[in-house]
Amino acid sequence: MEVHDYLRILQARWKIVAVTTVVAVLAALGASLLTTPQYEAKTRLFVSTSSGASVQEIYQGNLFSQQRVTSYTELLEGTTLAQRTLDKLGLGDLSAVALAGKVTASSTPDTVLIDTAVTDESPERARDLANALSDEFVVMARELETPEDGGPPTARVVVEQYAATPSSPVTPKTTRNVALGLAVGVLLGIALAVLRDRLDNTIKDRNAVEDLAGTGVVGVIPLEKARQEEPAIMFAEANSGDAEAYREMRTNLQFLEVDNPPRAIVVTSSLPSEGKTTTAVNLALVLAEAGHSVVLVEADLRRPRVTKYLGSLGDAGLSNVLAHTAALEDVLQPTRFDGMWVLAAGGLPPNPSELLGSAHAREVIEDLRSRFDYVIIDAPPLLPVTDATILTSIADGALLIARYGKTTREQFARAVGNLRAVNAPVLGTILALTPTKGRGTAYEYRYYYSSDKDAATPAAAETSTPATQRVGAPAPTASAARPAPQAQAPVEGPARPQNGHRHVEPPTTQAYPAPSNDAYHYRAAEQFPPAPQPASERYGSEPYQAPQAYSAAEPLSRPVVHAPRRPVNDSGSESGEER
Repeated sequence: MEVHDYLRILQARWKIVAVTTVVAVLAALGASLLTTPQYEAKTRLFVSTSSGASVQEIYQGNLFSQQRVTSYTELLEGTTLAQRTLDKLGLGDLSAVALAGKVTASSTPDTVLIDTAVTDESPERARDLANALSDEFVVMARELETPEDGGPPTARVVVEQYAATPSSPVTPKTTRNVALGLAVGVLLGIALAVLRDRLDNTIKDRNAVEDLAGTGVVGVIPLEKARQEEPAIMFAEANSGDAEAYREMRTNLQFLEVDNPPRAIVVTSSLPSEGKTTTAVNLALVLAEAGHSVVLVEADLRRPRVTKYLGSLGDAGLSNVLAHTAALEDVLQPTRFDGMWVLAAGGLPPNPSELLGSAHAREVIEDLRSRFDYVIIDAPPLLPVTDATILTSIADGALLIARYGKTTREQFARAVGNLRAVNAPVLGTILALTPTKGRGTAYEYRYYYSSDKDAATPAAAETSTPATQRVGAPAPTASAARPAPQAQAPVEGPARPQNGHRHVEPPTTQAYPAPSNDAYHYRAAEQFPPAPQPASERYGSEPYQAPQAYSAAEPLSRPVVHAPRRPVNDSGSESGEER
């Protein structure tokens, strides 16, 4: 690992370092506060020997004294001297072993000085013990060095410095302990952060996504707090980092194949809650911003979520079309965003995989492709169910989403493998919900717009798209809001009332329960009511007739909006080149 790798880890996992440091400092501070203060009193002893007047005798006497110093330090820390000291002071609450543990004797090399220290909880008793111990050792040394014949002692010890009453404790050293805890906490936090990063198998950079998918990253979506409250971006007024990230994704998709760009695109992920529905909605919006006609297909027939972002879409939808209980024209709904239509999920069927894998599903996708410039399909995740794999096989390809810091490499590789197994193309990958700071994230979008926000002018904010065509712009007038519906060739189907305008009878949805936000589930067919009657029994056997033209002055019972349909020439085929 290089230096920038460690910096990236510290930036991403600074909380681990901070928490570890705080815990270590608090532990050191707590230990210092809970420790009983200890006071230390010190004395100094001088050792000398009797010697002659010559230089040689003096030198030999000095060497003898230095040899004695080593032995005297051992005697000072022994229990014999401790007991004699206790007897002198009359302290019965302290044992000789305990006092010996409080005594520390040391000597400076090549000197005849001995420093003695005694620690105790009381500063006065520490002073008294140190002075009494030194006096008793002077007596004890004289007894040991006096010959048996009564001659003068060979060595003599005197107290060179008596102990004073200590004013401050020697332990605990709170400042030192806190500083030590700070240093240990920082080092331990860095070690834990690096270890956590090494053990983390989640995806955190676009290089990992490209290596696992074998294709490029078409978008890096930043994590914006505003999107948690309003997932749909108002692109007509948005110059934020996430809005620009979706615009970059739109450009990348259009240049995947310049001559034949993908138009029916499945948006999916490995597991739930990785941002696929939010991405699908905003991808449809950003394509509509560029002036394209877009339909968003809510193909998640197990846990539909588009309603949460775009409002109530009714009870009928894709499942009803696939079950032949509703016509596609009846369930296609315009949104408040100009150029964007929605095909809701409809009721929750007991067999979504079978419906999506039917030949009729392929026909519906092809029909939508002929009506709109782009078909964006919000599909279920790949690993729990096979719906997304089926949809990708009948579309132009899939955009596979990996959530920053949540999707693991193994999960993403399995999702890619599921698509490769059925030869379903992976158009590109998306790294979603990335932090706005750090290496390999979407920081550049946020920086660009935040730094130039004050310098922006109204003229600079204008785009080449007319104001009436921008997503989120005020709705145009009634005469320009939608193109006039074109007459359709008669087809077989249910009879319609001839009342001057087309009447759409609400499709029957009793066969399926209302959408819910429960987890992915499977239900047995017997839990649902019997299938609805065929269309011929509900509407009659009369052939369907094209709607009659109506006068602008004739009042309508309700507004009528028709889904886009491409022009049809005299031969009955679509005019214009295939997109």
